[in-house]
Amino acid sequence: MIKEKKSLKASKSPSRRKFFKTAAATGVAAVAASSLAAPAVAAERVEAAMVATWPRDFPGLGTGAQRLAKRIADMSDGRIQVTYYAANERVKAFDSFDEVASGNSQMYHGADYYWVKKHPAFGYFTASPFGFTYSEINAWIHHAGGQELWDELTDDFGTQSFIAGNTGVQMGGWFNKKIRSANDLKGLKMRMPGLGGQVLGKLGGSPISLPGGQIYENLVSGAIDATEWVGPWNDEAMKFHEAAKYYYYPGMHEPGSMLACGVNKSWFTSLTKSDQTIIKTACAWADEITMAEYNAKNGAALARLVNENGVKLEKFNDKVYDAFAKGAQEVYDEVQQHSDLAARVHKAFVKARKEIGAWTNLSDSPYISQRNRALGIS
Repeated sequence: MIKEKKSLKASKSPSRRKFFKTAAATGVAAVAASSLAAPAVAAERVEAAMVATWPRDFPGLGTGAQRLAKRIADMSDGRIQVTYYAANERVKAFDSFDEVASGNSQMYHGADYYWVKKHPAFGYFTASPFGFTYSEINAWIHHAGGQELWDELTDDFGTQSFIAGNTGVQMGGWFNKKIRSANDLKGLKMRMPGLGGQVLGKLGGSPISLPGGQIYENLVSGAIDATEWVGPWNDEAMKFHEAAKYYYYPGMHEPGSMLACGVNKSWFTSLTKSDQTIIKTACAWADEITMAEYNAKNGAALARLVNENGVKLEKFNDKVYDAFAKGAQEVYDEVQQHSDLAARVHKAFVKARKEIGAWTNLSDSPYISQRNRALGIS
């Protein structure tokens, strides 16, 4: 009997093991099938308002901001919807920062040097006198500590900014008289924002900050004597050649003007990491595309201004540029006295300009000079 019981137990055990093994496999398969069949949970829809400092459809600046808003929507398959408001459509151009800092809107597109009255260090994060070119400022922001300092600056205001475009080396401006020395700048009422405008002030001029949509009427009426804006493509669209004929280069004030997409930080950090990445990636794309567009269109626009509209192209002489450099140093000395952060931003700027600029001076500058000499390109 004992043998029979053992035999019976032995005969049932493999069947039980097979049953449980089969049941377990079936259960796993059922769970897997159930998981695959379950509908995916839809990601939350995001609505955002973007205010801008530019007129609607203005070439490069306005169109670039509108393109960024659309790109964010496209990259998220329409889940992140950004409603774009040009200057004066929701708030005035220079109210864009406060609009986003307050949380009334979620994003702005503009130039952060417009906010130098809030903190002078903002001037370094668009363009500053004798500062970075496009490639140099990107190197500083992305790989030499610039973004971290920018974050520290904007954090005090509840915002965060990302590179979202660049206009490259800007022209020196439009004048109704030749500028042969620094004396010719004394008493000159000139539209020039940021730290560059402060340099003009050191040389006896009167810097005036005006949004783009108000420059032409002020230049035509004589409310201002001169203006800088961007470069040939944008300046042609603004029709400055109807009010001034002397077009000077190169601009010491904006050697590589970085455009910014500023966000309300509380809103931005409330988004998922993937949504934050979509927005930052779209900004980086906008930076590259915008700079490429300016480089593609400035040359033809300059030719039209000179050949079809009688604009006289002039280059600032060394005496004027040396005076600009002296004025810039005075401005920077004052900026550093503002706060510890301003001093640290300036120190980082100078260090990066020296190190990154040394490579630019050895690579881009001599190559372009030799290429143009050898090929007879003027």
